[in-house]
Amino acid sequence: MTAVAPLALPVPSAAISDVLAWLVIVSFVATAALERYDRETARTVGAGAWVLFGIFWGVLFPRFAFEMKSFVEGALSLAAVPLCAYAGYQLYSGRDTLFVLSRAVAAMGIIYVPFSSVEFLRQWLVEQVSYQTDFAIEALGYNPEFTVAKENGYHSAFIFTDETGHSYYTYLVLACTGIGSMSIFGGLIAAVKAPLRRKLKAFAVAISIIWILNVVRNVFIALAFGNQWFQYFVDPIMSVVGYADPGMVSFFIADRVLSQMLAVVALVAILWLILRDLPELLTVVEDVAYLVTGNEYDLHRAVRTDGGR
Repeated sequence: MTAVAPLALPVPSAAISDVLAWLVIVSFVATAALERYDRETARTVGAGAWVLFGIFWGVLFPRFAFEMKSFVEGALSLAAVPLCAYAGYQLYSGRDTLFVLSRAVAAMGIIYVPFSSVEFLRQWLVEQVSYQTDFAIEALGYNPEFTVAKENGYHSAFIFTDETGHSYYTYLVLACTGIGSMSIFGGLIAAVKAPLRRKLKAFAVAISIIWILNVVRNVFIALAFGNQWFQYFVDPIMSVVGYADPGMVSFFIADRVLSQMLAVVALVAILWLILRDLPELLTVVEDVAYLVTGNEYDLHRAVRTDGGR
């Protein structure tokens, strides 16, 4: 018997979400282009882009929460719906600092879309991360079968077999490469106005840390699932998430619970780290904090901003 699981959530590929993704990216790119020449029009287009972005996350929510059994990403996507709508309202009402966050979303899409849309780029990235994941797993003394995944045809699958002959099959998808997190930081760094030297340094720091942590994450999930490290509360978890194979509980705890919660912590820590070299990002943090809490914050005063000197 074989239990099968991707090492990360596959990106939902329903036609409506794909169309919305393109509309969102085009709208934010248009906002960034118009900002230089006609700020009033840019404000209107940007508000519409944020509303579309909220609809996009609303469309993804059922797949994340119910199909993929990801309560963390489900909760975040649901929370993004009103926050995006509120961001659009605030931009339209004159909160021009949100143009920075709008430019960031445009840049994120430009970075991410080639890897999600172009087959050879997607395969190259998935396989590069897979090879590094396999190297790390073997360096730790484990020797699963590393083979071609039947789901996507990439050399990205790991098969662990226990002494009873039960196999645990995991494979990497695009979400396992960390490209989503790298796009977020790439977009944020590209959006702010700062000297190129400091932006390149912040980009190098963020991408390097994300790449390493992502490989560690893949190794952890593969080993936890392949060796059944987290077979706790099996019956309650199976009844809640609907798994038929009890072996999937280790995957659920390792990926859907521990890895995703720690990923949020890691992203916040990376942001805090690069703020030393790129304090201009504090404007974005202040805007996000305002959207979430409704209160104004002056983080430039609370945090030393001399990292670029």
